Amino acid sequence: MNLMHLKYAAEIAKVGSLNKAAENLYMGQPNLSRAIRELETSLGITIFVRSAKGMSVTPEGEEFLRYARKILAEVDAVEKLYKSGARTKQTFSVSVPRACYISEAFARFSRSIDPNCPAELLYMETNALRAIKNILESDYKLGIIRYAENYDKYFKDMLEEKDFSHELVSEFRYVLLMSREHPLADCEDIRYDDLKNFTEIAHADPYVPSLPAAAVKKEELPDDIERRIYIFERASQFDLLSENHNTFMWVSPTPEKLLKRYDLVQKTCRDNSRIYRDMLIHRRDYHLTELDKRFITELCRSKRQHLN
Repeated sequence: MNLMHLKYAAEIAKVGSLNKAAENLYMGQPNLSRAIRELETSLGITIFVRSAKGMSVTPEGEEFLRYARKILAEVDAVEKLYKSGARTKQTFSVSVPRACYISEAFARFSRSIDPNCPAELLYMETNALRAIKNILESDYKLGIIRYAENYDKYFKDMLEEKDFSHELVSEFRYVLLMSREHPLADCEDIRYDDLKNFTEIAHADPYVPSLPAAAVKKEELPDDIERRIYIFERASQFDLLSENHNTFMWVSPTPEKLLKRYDLVQKTCRDNSRIYRDMLIHRRDYHLTELDKRFITELCRSKRQHLN
């Protein structure tokens, strides 16, 4: 069996006629018939049944042709990728925490992509564990993980064990995000007790891989909040905060233009002293591409604007 045999079989199945396939392949009908017999003999199966109506595919032939078409498609893709004059596809992938300063950096970075070349950008907002798994098991090259500073040793030990490089992007304390119409919006000194009667919006996936979700939520959030709305999509939080004036959310500092867009305010809370870290990660043997470096440049720029 060779690649030409696969092309022959696929063409016959496509047109349903030996004569028509031979014509399309610019070869004699006897030579094509002989090639198919050789293919069937080498595989030990019958691919086609010949009749007065033409060539029909057998059930085992259908199975063979599924594989053949996949192989031919891969060959076509390789030829298109490497043929002379072909444009190289620009690729970039990153998994990140849900953070406005990071999404702003990605938006700016996306404007730098050459509009005349094919491009494929992957941007996933998720928790620390999934970001690490995306690099280990999927096609993601970069990640940014977020964790409280008291878990610094845990995460750094894990990254070393998995042979990851890691670099600190930012340190910050969470601030409160709420509508300008929220009853606490004009308060200068907000304490945990002030939040008891309001509804917290929280991201639903846990932050620390080694702990069960219930334990993580208990540790990350004040215990005396009785009403919470858990969301997975960051975009939902702005609509909730804007439309429901009794909700609030703990977030990393938010760009002023987003606050104005959704008519929100961000407030500090004197009781909140925990420091969080965003850490850039990738495999130790991975070499940053030009696109990676451009994204990191925009990330640092956005961090300086909104977190310093």
